[in-house]
Amino acid sequence: MERLLEATYQSAYDNPSQIFVSNAIIREKIFSVCRCERNKAPIRYLLSAMLAKTSDPTIDTRQPYPKLGKRSFACRSIDESYVQHFIHKYSLPCNKTTAFLTPAFRTIETAIKKSTFEKCRPVYVYNDMMDILDYVEGHPEAAQKTLQQIFAALILVKEENDAKMTKIIEGLASVKKHILSSEEITSLLQQHLNCKGSSRLPVLMVVAAYQAVKHLTKEFNKPLFAHNAADSQTGAIGDIEITLQGDDCTLTCYEMKKKKVSTDDIYVCVEKIMKLKQMPDNYIFITTDCIDDDVKKLASSFYGKLGVEIAVLDCIGFINHFLHFFHRYRLSFLDHYQRLVLAEPTSAVSQPLKEAFISLRKVAES
Repeated sequence: MERLLEATYQSAYDNPSQIFVSNAIIREKIFSVCRCERNKAPIRYLLSAMLAKTSDPTIDTRQPYPKLGKRSFACRSIDESYVQHFIHKYSLPCNKTTAFLTPAFRTIETAIKKSTFEKCRPVYVYNDMMDILDYVEGHPEAAQKTLQQIFAALILVKEENDAKMTKIIEGLASVKKHILSSEEITSLLQQHLNCKGSSRLPVLMVVAAYQAVKHLTKEFNKPLFAHNAADSQTGAIGDIEITLQGDDCTLTCYEMKKKKVSTDDIYVCVEKIMKLKQMPDNYIFITTDCIDDDVKKLASSFYGKLGVEIAVLDCIGFINHFLHFFHRYRLSFLDHYQRLVLAEPTSAVSQPLKEAFISLRKVAES
């Protein structure tokens, strides 16, 4: 399968503008799925399904679980064994983890159809995915051509995104820079948080803070898991885990919330902590919403019982204090944050959100 995947990709890479799928409607749906910024899981599914179908035309790409019968296939296994490495190798604009860690796929174990995804958003991208699968089931000989067309679309999207970002960053570099104060950086971050689809940004802000002063604190963040991966499946304690240099034990955990932290969140956190063999020193909730006093009091009440300090902090307030406390490293923080934002897969930080940050920074520094 690895050789098949590579050969198919290279044929598309040589001429990504070539038409591989003759059916114009299906071709349009392929581009629709590949260009969707809000949800990249269907791309991962299609890549795995088309690879499986090309290898074995007898399987049904709508039956992604082996237990479903003779025509079913192990979609997740193919995804994680072949497709995932391939996406990383060529930096394709897809999710960096399997589609089966996303809510749409991890809660089902049946044959899929359009009604399976009625509650998923945006629903059109799942409908387009199903139309592509139905087409290939009616035309099994078109599986490899469909895989080529998907690769071609992803290559074009990547080239377009790269060209946009290069132009925007060159524009930023050409600006005569005003040195931003801590308060101006805080204002810039708040504007970025106010943009659509910003749920991943608080994670990147906290990581950027640690990376900016890691040479002073000797504390490092462990590698981040994908934004749509469930903690229970990845084994993560929180969204960010901080450890000392040369020590794998987690000192501080951060859990991000784009809504109010509730008392239920605190109790779930306590249950999670009590199951750990090695408890962290701190478990910190970072929220972009307001914080209720009763939630703060409940969180602080567990220190005497667990020996772990649980706290609920405001995201912008946390970063603002950091910027003032480490004032000389504020621009290092901003550069780390920019690097993290641009490095995130578009499934986590969309292309428009990346462009928005560069534009906002350009305005702030000009």
